[in-house]
Amino acid sequence: MEFKRTPDEAFASLHGYPFSPNYVNVGKNDLRMHYVAEGPESGKTVLLLHGEPSWSYLYRKMIPPLAKAGFRVIAPDLIGFGKSDKPVNQSDYSYASHMDWLTSFMEALDLKDIHLFCQDWGGLLGLRLAGEKPDRFAKIAAGNTFLPTGDQAPGEAFFQWRDFSQKVKRLPVGRIIGNGCYEKPTPEILAGYDAPFPDESYKAGARIFPSLVPVSPDDPAAPANRAAWETLQKWEKPFLCTFSDSDPITRGGDLIFRRKIPGARGQQHVTIEKAGHFLQEDRGEALTEHLIPFFAD
Repeated sequence: MEFKRTPDEAFASLHGYPFSPNYVNVGKNDLRMHYVAEGPESGKTVLLLHGEPSWSYLYRKMIPPLAKAGFRVIAPDLIGFGKSDKPVNQSDYSYASHMDWLTSFMEALDLKDIHLFCQDWGGLLGLRLAGEKPDRFAKIAAGNTFLPTGDQAPGEAFFQWRDFSQKVKRLPVGRIIGNGCYEKPTPEILAGYDAPFPDESYKAGARIFPSLVPVSPDDPAAPANRAAWETLQKWEKPFLCTFSDSDPITRGGDLIFRRKIPGARGQQHVTIEKAGHFLQEDRGEALTEHLIPFFAD
């Protein structure tokens, strides 16, 4: 498998991201996966999973207060993103390959008693992983995400985004992040999101991700997602919804979780105000204030 590795100098001037890098090799091709690890090693494990087309930079506002609260915070970069290796062929990416890489990551670090927060594709992967390996998870908080089986078509906003991602000549990662926020971040922050992608040859994973979302019942990922839902519909452990008020793609998705997952009943679900799709960027501090007591109890 041919892959690229973003040069370290591309990350030399990141705004607000002081974290030391950590790496582990994952999957049958032994790709290098980057992750942030902060907080006491004896603390409860908090796993923060990003989505498309971001990376662990999205969690830079949330990692320090979670670590200060005593949690062991783990924030990986999915393969194809951030400081992780980036296969150059779109055909190397699939829902199944991402699941293999993330499962390998979890097992390599032997993560247990996981307190998960997931957003966007972080939920498509993290919720599926919790469905497949429920004994490794203690609590789940989900924001602006879903676990599609293809049995219900997503809204028009998703199809517009998918079409754009496949047709645009140059995928403008920073601009995509900015457009998905309630308030546009500063140029130096947008540059942080662009940093992993020096040119288009690094963006195969980011470009193909929207096309991997199951939108029909016969999608290759549909059966495994249905099986994960069977587990989640019996999930009695705590499940918290922290969706934002201004995301056109996942709006209303929290109602599905609240209705179908037993562990969501009686929880203090919250709507993060003045936040778009990337609620961690818009309102990371406010989101963390809700996660700390939920994970701590």
